[in-house]
Amino acid sequence: MRRPRAQIHLGRHPQLTLGLLSAAMAVIFLADTLTDYAIAAAVFYTAVILAAARLLPARRVVWLASICVALTLLSFAMTHSGGYEVGLINTAISMIAIAITAWLALRLVEAEAAAHATRERLLRMARVTSLGELTASIAHEVNQPLAAVVTSAGACRRWLAQEPPVLDKAAAALDRIEREATRASAVIARVRGFASGKPPERAAFALQPLVLDIAEMARDQIDRAGISLTLFLPESLPEVHADRLQIGQVVTNLLLNAIEALRAPEISPREIEISAEAIGDEVRVRVQDSGPGFSETEAAQLFDAFWTTKPDGIGLGLTICRSIVEANGGRIRASALPGGAALEFTLPTTGHAP
Repeated sequence: MRRPRAQIHLGRHPQLTLGLLSAAMAVIFLADTLTDYAIAAAVFYTAVILAAARLLPARRVVWLASICVALTLLSFAMTHSGGYEVGLINTAISMIAIAITAWLALRLVEAEAAAHATRERLLRMARVTSLGELTASIAHEVNQPLAAVVTSAGACRRWLAQEPPVLDKAAAALDRIEREATRASAVIARVRGFASGKPPERAAFALQPLVLDIAEMARDQIDRAGISLTLFLPESLPEVHADRLQIGQVVTNLLLNAIEALRAPEISPREIEISAEAIGDEVRVRVQDSGPGFSETEAAQLFDAFWTTKPDGIGLGLTICRSIVEANGGRIRASALPGGAALEFTLPTTGHAP
């Protein structure tokens, strides 16, 4: 099993962050104090402010900027070489630069936070929109437990109608009804959680039956478009550890995209291939089509929000697929091929989930 390389995130270690910033400020202070008035070393405090704005809360940035201004004044008072008037001008310029830098850095951080919040709201809206496109997958997930409920209810009625009633078998049928109703409720809860951006409910499941079900649900669209669908799904595939409903939505989205890419009448042949294989402690799922494809430059942008090659697309489907796959511990990527395109994603196998 691969072990992630250790990384130090300064924003998560405030004491280390303050220590490094303080050391930088001390070096700047010494340089500003020990050099001539004409050398405005205090301007380098702006670099400290910019770094602090990325790592510290706004209040601490203001506090740090105030200290930088105070150190600049103290350094001016302790310096005794060079022209006094030049030093006075450099000190004033340095303090103004520190104040302006602090103000601009805080505004920039606020703007980035606002942009991030807006992007998250748009992605949440897109999740809700994508549910409309994937209702067939959801209906299939709910239909199975509901069908079992109907069957068990009929069996329970028959057992109770006998003389005398067969209570133990009727009770077993009621247990099945309760179990399947709970299963249907769990599916609806996961759909609601997906729409609201909650973490996935990961569990072990087999990919092969899931992909087969999705391919069968899309059979009408595939046949109407005259597409040849080939599946390579070994029965020996290990189970993956992920949210089955969400991964079903990813596979459905990739398959529908492939079908859409083959709708143009001039495309020939029209072929889609879905394959899966175990690679180390992961399973890779690949959806490949013989459509017009895309360039390597476009492949690098496919997962960017609001970037699309479709005339009527909004550019969020693959962005959502990436967020789902990554939330389930996998990776997704696109490849430009000479005769089409391929999108593939990986998922951790059971026992190797992070």
